[in-house]
Amino acid sequence: MGNFGIWQLLIVALIVVLLFGTKKLRGIGSDLGGAVKGFKNAMSDDKQDESKKALENSDKAERSAEKTEQKNKEQA
Repeated sequence: MGNFGIWQLLIVALIVVLLFGTKKLRGIGSDLGGAVKGFKNAMSDDKQDESKKALENSDKAERSAEKTEQKNKEQA
């Protein structure tokens, strides 16, 4: 049951086209493509946000280390 040949797939594709029509299938395809594109953009935006936060946190850590170092020099 799991082995489908090229002819079986073509028959299924033909039945789908006959049931839904090419215009509706084209619309579904473009909607699906837009959804995938939006998902990829959202994922890349999240990665950029995470890298910006990591950079800000490292900058804050460096500044606090510098302040601590300056205080230690002043106390000595």
